[in-house]
Amino acid sequence: MKTFQELAASRRAWIDQILKPWCQSASRKELLQAEQEWTDVAGKVDPNKTLWFWAWSRFPELVSPELTGIDETGEITVRLDDGRCMTGYPDARESLHGELVLVCRDPERPGRSVMEGPFSLDNVEGVLSNPR
Repeated sequence: MKTFQELAASRRAWIDQILKPWCQSASRKELLQAEQEWTDVAGKVDPNKTLWFWAWSRFPELVSPELTGIDETGEITVRLDDGRCMTGYPDARESLHGELVLVCRDPERPGRSVMEGPFSLDNVEGVLSNPR
């Protein structure tokens, strides 16, 4: 590499080809370790907008590329590795460090909601968008 443009292109390629795919497949434990050193690994970027966004993007129905974060606007159904399915709206403020929290309808009190979770990224097997 002889120019800054080549250096910048090489870093962008590393992010796109190595770092993002790693985040999309890493365990929560590994992601938590990476978060501690994130500025050394990824530079001066917000881990919530990069590391955790990329990690949750393994479930495209859950994230918003425009917001670079968890999308709270649509109801989803989350399938967990223990067979349970939870339906509700993601709460991005409560969903931190690889744990997802949902705001769900309270079956015992119509018109009220209840928080469910947190559910570890490692325990989520799938996410489906629910049509409005």
